[in-house]
Formats: sequence, C-alpha cells, structure tokens
Amino acid sequence: MWDPQLKNRTMKEVVSNNPLEDEAIYIFREVVGQFEKPVLLFSGGKDSTVLVRLAQKAFYPAKIPFPIMHIDTGHNFPETIEFRDKLVEELDLELIVYHVQDNIDAGLVKEEKGKYASRNILQIETLLQAIEEQGFDACIGGARRDEEKARAKERIFSVRDNFGQWDEKNQRPEVFDLLNGRIDFGQNVRVFPISNWTELDVWSYIQKEGIEIPSIYFAHKRKVFERDNLIWSANDEYVYREKDELVTEKIVRFRTVGDMSCTAAVESLAFDIDKVVEEIKASTISERGARIDDKRSEAAMEKRKQQGYF
Repeated sequence: MWDPQLKNRTMKEVVSNNPLEDEAIYIFREVVGQFEKPVLLFSGGKDSTVLVRLAQKAFYPAKIPFPIMHIDTGHNFPETIEFRDKLVEELDLELIVYHVQDNIDAGLVKEEKGKYASRNILQIETLLQAIEEQGFDACIGGARRDEEKARAKERIFSVRDNFGQWDEKNQRPEVFDLLNGRIDFGQNVRVFPISNWTELDVWSYIQKEGIEIPSIYFAHKRKVFERDNLIWSANDEYVYREKDELVTEKIVRFRTVGDMSCTAAVESLAFDIDKVVEEIKASTISERGARIDDKRSEAAMEKRKQQGYF
C-alpha cells in the first residue's frame, strides 16, 4: 500500500532489517552531518523515487531536510512530470527546477538536430549552473554501479572540482564505510546512496515498500515505431522520425526514464509490480540498453561524467 507520509507505519516498520537500506540511510545521515547545503537530484524515475523514500526513513518523523532538484530537459515524458508534481505535493517537498530550454534560448548551449539528437548532454551546463547559483556542496543522485561501467568507477562520495568535473583516476579510498566529506572551496560532492544496489534490488524494494512510480514503467498500449532494433514512442513531437518509419501500436513499457528522444521502450506484458520483478529477474540485458545516448561510443557515459554529468 502506498503510504507517502509513512503515517501508518510503526517505527519498526519504517526502518527494516535490510542491509542495503541500512547503508543508504547511513549515507543520507552522513551527508546531512558533513555538508552545509545538500540537494537530491530528482528525475522522476524509479531510482530517484527510491531515494526520496530512503530520505524519508533516514529522518523520520521529521521532514526531509533538503530540497529536491530536477534538471528539466523539456523533453520529459508527461507522465514523469505529473508524477513529480504529485509526489512533491504529497510529501510537502521543496522543489527546485532548472530548465535546459532557458540555456538554449540564451545561446549558452546549442541543441542537437537530426536522427539521433538528444538533450541529455545539454543537462550538464544547466546542472553546473544550478549547483553554482544555489551553492550546493553535495548533490545526491540515484546512480548504481551495475548500470554502466563508468558508474562502476564512482565512489559513494565522489568529488567534483571547481569546474564541476570528475577525475576518475583521482578518487578517495572508502574503507570500512568511512566517508570523507572534506572538500576545498569551490568543490562539491556527488553522493550515491544506492551505489551498491542492482536494478533488481531497486524493483524489489519498490515492491516491498509499495512505492508509487510513474505509469510508463508498466505495460501499456502506445503508438511506436522501430529504429535500430529499438522501439520509440510516436506519441510526441520530440522524437525524430523519418517519413518511412511506420507507426504501429504495441504493448510496451519503459525500463528507464530519461529524455524522450533517447529513451526506447521494450515490449512487455508486465502490467503490475509483481510482473515487472519477474521480468527483471529473467532479463539478460541492462536497463540502459534502451538508452541511445549511451551507444554513441564505448566511453560515452564516462566522457559525460568527466564534464559534470549526473
């Protein structure tokens, strides 16, 4: 049962005997203890929604003591934005939104055009601008080590330099769960509380906790077209489609939520959380296999992270 305020839980039920949950709660508390102005980076996807639930538990019965921030590409799935706003209202969260479109309009970034255009990489400039303007020293994100090989190189407290960039060859050791939040002036830290979780861990936690997530994660009928053996949404104006790419209707769902122009769907009959968990257990393909921006090169994600990506 979805219990957004945790009001119907006993204290024992709020914090369960789950080592992954315990570790994440410990990390959240270390963030608040070691940093002056943290923020939770929120995409509206399953991982960042799980982060919100973990933050609730970490500070229960008090409110979450930091804002959430969404870097809005302008090409989000409408279901994701609707879910974001509903969650913010239910939990009385402070929401900060920065828009990629503002930087495009100001000429600070140039939008890609054509078949494989995406606004994902344009989030970097907007994110770094938001961190500087707001003065955040710790940005909490939902990256996991099993998602992509570049993310497997990250520490839980991952330092970014004065320009917001990441040096994968110069990271601090993290032994015996000791997290070092000391940073120099101008630096900030990306924090990954669910770094040690897998995709199945996330879905199993959503199942156990009864956490509500955007509807596009579940099977639904959708107008789509196929390109490069991937299934793309044809419901919107943001996904580039050639005239000869035929639109059909299929039952699909999305395993990951990103910019519509680079996030493909998968055929699925998983209409509820139990079926999704069964499907993930049987899957042999990473969820990011449906993200075309990760396929630009072998090091696509790593290059984006070096520049300041999530």
